[in-house]
Amino acid sequence: MLFKNITILNEQMQIQRDMYVATEGERISYIGDAPPSGDFGETMDGKHRLLMPGFFNCHAHSPMTLLRGYGENLNLQDWLTKKIFPFEAKLDGKKVYWGMMLAIAESIRYGIVSTTDMYYFCEDMAQAILDTGVKNNIGRGVTNFVGGDLWTLDAGRESKELYRHFHGAGDGRILIDMSLHAEYTSDERTVRQLAEYAAEVGCNVHVHVSETEQEHEECKERHGGRTPATYLNDCGFFDRPAPAAHCVWLEDADFHILKEKGVTVACNPISNIKLASGTCNVPKLFDMGINVALGTDGVASNNSLNFMEDMKFFALLPKGVHKRLTSISPEDVLTVATRNGAVSQGRLDTGLLKTGYKADLIMLDISGPSMHPAHDLVNNVVLAASGSDVVMTMVDGKVLYKYGEFVTLDIEKVIYQAEKSVKDILAALG
Repeated sequence: MLFKNITILNEQMQIQRDMYVATEGERISYIGDAPPSGDFGETMDGKHRLLMPGFFNCHAHSPMTLLRGYGENLNLQDWLTKKIFPFEAKLDGKKVYWGMMLAIAESIRYGIVSTTDMYYFCEDMAQAILDTGVKNNIGRGVTNFVGGDLWTLDAGRESKELYRHFHGAGDGRILIDMSLHAEYTSDERTVRQLAEYAAEVGCNVHVHVSETEQEHEECKERHGGRTPATYLNDCGFFDRPAPAAHCVWLEDADFHILKEKGVTVACNPISNIKLASGTCNVPKLFDMGINVALGTDGVASNNSLNFMEDMKFFALLPKGVHKRLTSISPEDVLTVATRNGAVSQGRLDTGLLKTGYKADLIMLDISGPSMHPAHDLVNNVVLAASGSDVVMTMVDGKVLYKYGEFVTLDIEKVIYQAEKSVKDILAALG
């Protein structure tokens, strides 16, 4: 495909106008201010359009689209035990597939090209990914409330099977992570076994860390004053590349552990605010040079996969909470939402508009009133744009969404099946 006369967000997160960008196969083959020679298939006029890297959602539970708006105004523990866990106990693979398909539709509508997911019935999630053409790091969420050998439990066996069958599937669009739910839902042997297996096969890990004050302080009581980050590190969990989700209640030593181990903090600002969990100290993460990425969390604790909402909250919260007006620039926010997320997933050849990189791209309509005047278009994208401004989403050079059309899925069927799944579960719950 050839984009002509288009505005781009280049690899330095700066604006260039009247550019030409060509994709061949799954990669970007040309970026320049003059037309390239050759036949690139379809040509797209870039007038009043911005081409930029797609978004990387670095912490989610995608099939929880089925729980959108279910269980409102509860703290995390009540929300989980009274609403979420009983609903999830009625899920099966078919329902998870349709919840995943609904999440994929919403994601590509809003410019998300790849997601880091933690859930279960993961083979059905993988099938939805293969059916639609998106990218995903999938992890079977591991809990162990009974103790004993992880590999005798469903979660352990399924994690290994998932890795063997799906790691690298879809020409590398699917990567499998080892996902520990959290310190408080497992024992030390489980953490060590999962970390050892991740090291053996060479995959990423994924975990919730210090999401709430209660979680953080109770961990210290259980483990001789050690915080979740310290405990997980002592268990060898951070010896593999890891997105650590939330990290709201980190202590000084925790920041140094995350920096030393190269852990990515996956911030989830909207979810944390909605569940009254607190706010992550992003300015300190930046000061320490820790890789920061952005996540929506599950739709049940966010209500939306509109990634631009999360970008705006991420940009503004440090100003209000930490009184740091200039700690995070608009360019920083876009880097967090794109390149940093790609790096956290182990996808080093994407997340930038750069020749030779994967063509994981989105196009925004910048002609609307909210995008004018454009004193600083980068700032407008972060603070003034809406998810509805995304008019095209491309993954590995293949258009998945364009001007209201979902190319690889039947949106009416997806919505019908997702609604039916919810009705069946609610009927079973009585």
